[in-house]
Amino acid sequence: MKKELTYTFIALFCFLGFANAQRHEIGVQLGMSNLVGDIGRTNYVLQKPVGSVSDNGLPFYGGLLYRMNFNPYQTVRLNLGFSNIQFDDRYAKENYRRMRQLRGTNSVFSADLLFEYNFLPVNDEQISMISPYIFGGISALYMNGSKPELTINSASDVLVNYRKENTFTMGLPFGIGLKYKFNYNWALSGEFTFRPTFSDKVDYSAMEEGDVRVLQTSLDEAQTAAVVQGFVQQRNVGNPNSKDWVNSATLILSYSFGRPPCYCK
Repeated sequence: MKKELTYTFIALFCFLGFANAQRHEIGVQLGMSNLVGDIGRTNYVLQKPVGSVSDNGLPFYGGLLYRMNFNPYQTVRLNLGFSNIQFDDRYAKENYRRMRQLRGTNSVFSADLLFEYNFLPVNDEQISMISPYIFGGISALYMNGSKPELTINSASDVLVNYRKENTFTMGLPFGIGLKYKFNYNWALSGEFTFRPTFSDKVDYSAMEEGDVRVLQTSLDEAQTAAVVQGFVQQRNVGNPNSKDWVNSATLILSYSFGRPPCYCK
């Protein structure tokens, strides 16, 4: 029993020593958001504002991050962010999109768990250093969804009302960046994040029959199902096999604290 307690205290001591030896980093992240989907422009970064700023806001990304630097090169990172994304066919390069003139906005909340690798030991103890880095991981996204409610009076008379309903999806973020450490504890980073999602509904361009709610109908069940199917086929635009991307170009200001990590050789 005493031997088991001794091993337990040794393990606990080693764990606490390891935990205290980590170097922590917190920061704020600001920049521009960008949607690559079936509506609007198809550029991957640097989205220009569309329409009226008072009506649509700005293509904005804002967030908080936490880094745990395990050694001078490797970091595990948690991001909590908000993206206001915009999409407007009038600004697209493709003629068929400009003629279609669909547009809209969406609000996307994201939580990213990332592994970050620096090519130079920027997380070591020095006054300043600069290093490029790459990162990748997994993302959870919570966003606005649009679901129709139909009132069917006849086969050719369908009234549509859209209701907002929040929806959840996953993503696989990855990207590149450049980190400049200065004054021992401060760092300024710039990065491009590419976030392919598992959803084709970020721009409301895809819909399933299960998303449609029939409020009232004068038709029988088979006729109603045919109207719903036709509505979904007419409503969907773009390639259903191509999922939406929620990207960003951002700057990060971060501060390191805690005991310096013990990089054992």
